[in-house]
Amino acid sequence: MKKLYNTRGTCSRQILVDVNDSDKTINNVEFYGGCNGNLKGIASLVKGKNIDEVISSLKGIDCNFKGTSCPDQLARALEEIKNEM
Repeated sequence: MKKLYNTRGTCSRQILVDVNDSDKTINNVEFYGGCNGNLKGIASLVKGKNIDEVISSLKGIDCNFKGTSCPDQLARALEEIKNEM
């Protein structure tokens, strides 16, 4: 399942997430906008991981007191995907 998620409150504008429907692992993540190197690193670290594990690890991370962050937005995108599966 692929989903384009519009972020809120972060430098990145969108996240494209591709999740394997059968085992709920992440195939690929692409951030549009934001800190290129850091976001490529996050995408690389979550590839192949189960979405529940990633949500648990990233949800609630804050960036500069914004109440969210790019990792938190990825967790929110994964929650939406999980609800649509």
